[in-house]
Amino acid sequence: MLNCALNRVASGVDVSWRVLIVLLVAAAVLVDPVLPAFADGFVQELKIGVLDHDIPNLWSGFRAEPDSADINVEAIFSPSLPFLDGTISPALGGSISTIGATSDVYLDARWQMETGCGMFFGLGIGGAVHNGQLQLEDWDRKALGSRVLFHFPIEIGYRLDEHNSLSAYFEHMSNAYTVSPNEGLDRLGIRYGYRF
Repeated sequence: MLNCALNRVASGVDVSWRVLIVLLVAAAVLVDPVLPAFADGFVQELKIGVLDHDIPNLWSGFRAEPDSADINVEAIFSPSLPFLDGTISPALGGSISTIGATSDVYLDARWQMETGCGMFFGLGIGGAVHNGQLQLEDWDRKALGSRVLFHFPIEIGYRLDEHNSLSAYFEHMSNAYTVSPNEGLDRLGIRYGYRF
């Protein structure tokens, strides 16, 4: 039922990035009172964002899947290990298509470096499991070749204060030519983060 509702909204409404940013900020304000419950555990940071699905002309090279907004959620966990002026932490997340195109869940090793002026930069490598097609059967979907793919995220952002951040986020997933086909999938968008 929820999937039908999302499909109707996605097919009938052209949602602008401004509206999506307002929705992200509103969600952050609504969940802010419950977030300190995670602070005593092993969650370092929670992130939520909106990503453009299957961006053309980036790492994967072309778009085959429908243009849509995907919802990205992620948790970065403790402990972290110091490495090259930053830290490496485990990250678990997912990117969910709002129109029923390819979605995935991923587990990464995430390196992140914080600067003194509030900027941060992150890179990761990990694995993703997706629900897309493996071989070319449907021309408006990517043929990803394997159910388990490599996942490569890149993020650059700014810490608004001790807890809140906004960032630009890119992710690529593909099988790195371990099998054929290897069309890959790229997403690009914005995320809000809450650090404990």
